[in-house]
Amino acid sequence: MNIGAGAGSYEPSNTVVAVEPSRVMISQRRRGAAPIVRAVAEALPLRDKSVDAALAVLTVHHWADVSAGIWEMQRVARRRLVFFTWRPEVIAEFWLLRDYLPAAAAADAAVAVPLETLAAAVPGCQMRVVPVPVPHDCTDGFGAAYWRRPRAYLDPDVRAGISMLARTDPSVLAPGLARLKDDLDSQRWQRTNAALLERDALDVGYCTVTIDC
Repeated sequence: MNIGAGAGSYEPSNTVVAVEPSRVMISQRRRGAAPIVRAVAEALPLRDKSVDAALAVLTVHHWADVSAGIWEMQRVARRRLVFFTWRPEVIAEFWLLRDYLPAAAAADAAVAVPLETLAAAVPGCQMRVVPVPVPHDCTDGFGAAYWRRPRAYLDPDVRAGISMLARTDPSVLAPGLARLKDDLDSQRWQRTNAALLERDALDVGYCTVTIDC
């Protein structure tokens, strides 16, 4: 099952059921996507051990009670829990946050769920963490997706789709965004980050966490 499924951007083809609390996100799901129920992670409407695996993609930081949500995932899954999440201490060093928008880094750190929290919620289980580098042409719009396309961050529509920026007071972001625009127009950003422009992918702290019990 896919928990916090949203529009289903990362939904595996063998998903048997998806869970999402937002009517807006549910309305954006493509035709032929897995059946979906409107519910929250902390109260999954499935029987015990009714699916092989439970998946949560960039969603645990939105849950009201992370431990309760993970307990529910463990209850319904027979074999495995999988999370796609991020390390806040790594993404804080991402050039956008480090050099231009440190307030957004602080907002991100305030809601991020440390990997230790995931592990503590399922004591005695085996946890494996695998880094997930972001390709330079990533089509989804999460936080660091535009690491090699910096001008995208000047677009208010792009920022509205990135939770760590959307949660931060726009007046606090404005000075840093103005500096970013100036640095792009003057080519200073391109000179400072020349090495990035040669890379096809970048590790900015995103990772998969697999828990087998």
